[in-house]
Amino acid sequence: MIICIVGPTGVGKTKLSVELAKKYDAIIINCDAMQVYKGLDIGTAKATLEERQGIEHYLLDFVDVRKNYTVADYQKDARKILEENKHRNIIFVGGTGLYLKAALWDYRFLEEENLESYEEYSNEELYQLCLKKNSSCEIHPNNRKRMIRFLQRKEESPKATPLYDAIYIGLTTDKERLYSIINHRVDEMMENGLLEEVKSFYDQNIHSKALETAIGYKELYAYFNHECDLEEAIDKIKQNSRHYAKRQYTFFRHQLPVKWVDVDYENFDHTISFVENYINQKQA
Repeated sequence: MIICIVGPTGVGKTKLSVELAKKYDAIIINCDAMQVYKGLDIGTAKATLEERQGIEHYLLDFVDVRKNYTVADYQKDARKILEENKHRNIIFVGGTGLYLKAALWDYRFLEEENLESYEEYSNEELYQLCLKKNSSCEIHPNNRKRMIRFLQRKEESPKATPLYDAIYIGLTTDKERLYSIINHRVDEMMENGLLEEVKSFYDQNIHSKALETAIGYKELYAYFNHECDLEEAIDKIKQNSRHYAKRQYTFFRHQLPVKWVDVDYENFDHTISFVENYINQKQA
C-alpha cells in the first residue's frame, strides 16, 4: 500500500505521516525538495530524530547542499526505494507535488532543445511564459534562473495514468488559520536558531542553487548581503511561505486525486482517526 500525505507548508503532514507509519508498519519517503539537503534543518522544518520516532525515513537529509539534486534524480531514487520495498507499506510525505508526481506517474524528461536565452524578458514576462507552458507551474516569479531553465527544457507532461496505485490524503485548513500557523512557525524558526543555521553556510561562502532558492535561506542571505534589514528579511520569509502554500494548493488540486481533510488542531487524534478510516475504506 502506498499512502501520500500532501498539503501546504506547516499544515501538519509530518505528524500525521509518523502516526500512520506506526499504525501500518510503514516506511516514510520524503517528497520535500529542500529536505533532501543535509544541514537545511530548521528552515525546512525537517523532522527531528525525536519526531521520526524510530520510523525509517528515506530521501531525507542525504544530499550535500553544494550539489544540485533534481526532480529527475528524485524520480530515480524514489522508484529504486519503491522497488526495494514493494512488499512493505510506504508513505510519501511532503509538499513538493512535482517530485511526488514524477515518482508515481509516467513523467518523462527529454533533452534540452530550446536554446533561446530569454535574457531580454522581464521576470513577469518569463513567469507568464511559464504559466503558458504549464498552468500549475510552481516556480516563484522572482526565480529568474529557474524560469529560464524551465522554458528551455523540453519535458513531456505527466500522463493521466499513474504507474502505482496510491491513496492521496491532503491536509488543509482555512486560509487565515494557515497563514497564522506559517507566520508563527517562522518566528519559532528564528527562535530555534535559523539565523545561525543560515550564517554557517554564508560564512563558508556557499552559494548553491539550494541556498539561493530555499525559502528561509535566500531571504537571510539577502540580509547578510546588507540588501535588507533583519525584520524585512523575516517578513519576506513569511510572505514567501504564504505564497508558496498557495502554489502548493494549486498544484495538488489540479494534478493529483487528493482526498482533502480539514485538520482538527484542537484534537489532532480526530484527524488521524478520520484518515485511518478513509484508508481502511479504500483498502476494503
